[in-house]
Amino acid sequence: MSATFGDWDGSIGDARRVQGELAARVVLRDGFPDPPRWIGGFDVGFEDEGTVTRAAAVLLDARTLQAVACEIVRVPTSMPYVPGLLSFRELPALLQALERLPRAPDLAFVDGHGIAHPRRLGIAAHFGVATGLPSIGVAKKILVGSSSTALHDMRGAFTPLRHKGQQIGWLLRSKVRCNPLVVSPGHRVSMAGAPELVMRYTTTYRLPEPTRLADRIASRRGAVDMATDAPDSGDG
Repeated sequence: MSATFGDWDGSIGDARRVQGELAARVVLRDGFPDPPRWIGGFDVGFEDEGTVTRAAAVLLDARTLQAVACEIVRVPTSMPYVPGLLSFRELPALLQALERLPRAPDLAFVDGHGIAHPRRLGIAAHFGVATGLPSIGVAKKILVGSSSTALHDMRGAFTPLRHKGQQIGWLLRSKVRCNPLVVSPGHRVSMAGAPELVMRYTTTYRLPEPTRLADRIASRRGAVDMATDAPDSGDG
């Protein structure tokens, strides 16, 4: 449990202290085989008015982007939503979903923030530290920070996201005429390599395939058919 929640006493105040301690364990150097052989997508949704946490894990062949395994875990929600403490609410279910996959991914894409977080421990970073897996955060909205440079409306354009004078991630235009993604390293992924990794596994949609499929399952907008669900099919 030490790598998951440290010696957390269960309180909100102590959770912030634990975040600071775990953030010090984050490694911002690439620590995965390049190219990866297997990549994973992870996301969380909620059922029954938030009382049930629904975690989705998808394993993809990195060469074809074909889903080869999909797992869903439902557990009672143990903590209310608290801004900045999302991982304390969602991580237990995500870890169970990961354990059910037939193998661990070489690189994990997590729907949420990596170090683009007030205490530099968003759910993707917390997931990486807890599992030891290289991880990257792909979020739909900025949690903290800003960019001083305009982002071109061109696929693959990116610009730094900064907070208190430190770069914490990137704004990435993964699809033209769509809002940018917030991309930040979680663990064992370099800052410089993060946007290229996301674009490498992005097809015609705004989200990269791993989190697109995980998001679809977690939000109950559809299932993943391992035999037929190709990157160019499905929802946008």
